[in-house]
Amino acid sequence: MKKVALKFSTFLTILFLSTFLFVGCSDDDPIETDDDTSVVDDDTSTDDDDTTIEDADFVATDWTTETHSKDADPNFEEVFDNTTVKRFDFVISEDNWEAMLDDMTDLYGTFGASSGGPGGGGLIDVDEDPIFVPGDVFYEGKQWYKVGLRFKGNSSLQSAWQAGILKLAFKMDFDEYEDDYPQIDNQRFYGFKKFSLKNNYADRSFLREKVAADVFANAGLAVSNTAFYTLYVDHGDGPEYFGLYTLVEEVDNTVIDTQFSSDDGNLYKPEDYGASFAEGTFNEDGFEKKTNEDDADWTDIQSVFTALHNDSRTTDPEAWRAGLDAVLDTDVFLHYLAVNTVIQNWDTYGRMEHNYYLYNNPDNSLLTWIPWDNNEALQTGNMGGSLPLDFSGLNASEWPLIGYLYNDEVYKAIYDNYVQETINGPFETSYIQSVYDTYSSLVEPYATTEVSGYTFLNSSSDFYQAISTLNQHAASRASAVSQYLD
Repeated sequence: MKKVALKFSTFLTILFLSTFLFVGCSDDDPIETDDDTSVVDDDTSTDDDDTTIEDADFVATDWTTETHSKDADPNFEEVFDNTTVKRFDFVISEDNWEAMLDDMTDLYGTFGASSGGPGGGGLIDVDEDPIFVPGDVFYEGKQWYKVGLRFKGNSSLQSAWQAGILKLAFKMDFDEYEDDYPQIDNQRFYGFKKFSLKNNYADRSFLREKVAADVFANAGLAVSNTAFYTLYVDHGDGPEYFGLYTLVEEVDNTVIDTQFSSDDGNLYKPEDYGASFAEGTFNEDGFEKKTNEDDADWTDIQSVFTALHNDSRTTDPEAWRAGLDAVLDTDVFLHYLAVNTVIQNWDTYGRMEHNYYLYNNPDNSLLTWIPWDNNEALQTGNMGGSLPLDFSGLNASEWPLIGYLYNDEVYKAIYDNYVQETINGPFETSYIQSVYDTYSSLVEPYATTEVSGYTFLNSSSDFYQAISTLNQHAASRASAVSQYLD
């Protein structure tokens, strides 16, 4: 993360400046900003990325324990309300906004360089995240101060940028700048430290991220909470409508803290080489640690590789299952796999080496699968499309967690049972179509009024067609499950 620290060379310098500021400002009234925040001085500082630290002595007038403090429990009802579309306003200084855009240009090239629309340009292999800058977040008349804001995403971020669409996803971290602004030490948003604010990239229905997470949750699996928000950004010219977004709870924050007995276990975000669990591919870089980062210990991941590729898989399946069950929550994985395959989701394990977490559950010391980034769900998709229910055509050695488990008759029976449960329950056709109807009515006024340059729609008719496609897809999946289980 790229932060800026206000630095002074010696204690005497600090003492001198403090005295100077006191004398120079004591006779002046505080500067009143539009949001009623008192600013005593307007010192600024920049780092090599031209990120500006401003207004170091502001007063956090809206701070309350319930809304801003780490002492408050996460308020899920307030933040993740399924019955309404809420609104965020970001206020980012003109200098910091320019720094964000300049950084994006350095990472991904000229804004709008591709004329082919989203996905039309060649993607650049970039390992670095965009820079954070401090900005103020407003919600329901309250202000959160100097929140760390940055653009987020991988191919979706690049594609939108290259297509000239400024409706970009954001990462929000409420105490990212606490070292620079002691006033916001352990700042939270109703008990939450950070969020992903997803831009519903290439999703003309605006519902995929939300509905897929709902299905996983209703199936009883650990998954991020989600909600619809509109976003307005003021970067010097007043609030601009950036569009309809989906707020997503961060796994390495409240998901493991509230959906497991504790957040003390190892949390991994697998990515790229090794994340397929193919034999011989384990490497530490492929399993980024999100907790316990200072412990250079990946033995729990290595144990899964060892058990999965043990020769007993073909000679003594019962012993093989016992070894794998001792290190991986295979029941949770098979349940996830059934749900994911029924609803169809190509941009994850089985096609792509990303978009899932593994958490070493302190209750049973088993690595537990947690789905992530579901904006490409509920469709056949790309890169060869979503996997068929029987995984025909899958190379088992390339994707052994699917291939090896499905080829085992005991595990296959568990998977088949979860397939039936999914289509009878959280993805039952009439139920899920009613969900589409409810959510589409909720977001329609905000989706169909997005503006050019901040939308993935060509016209409002794209939205209505996308909702129709989702309803047709739900019916087709019921037929597919019926054929598979017969």
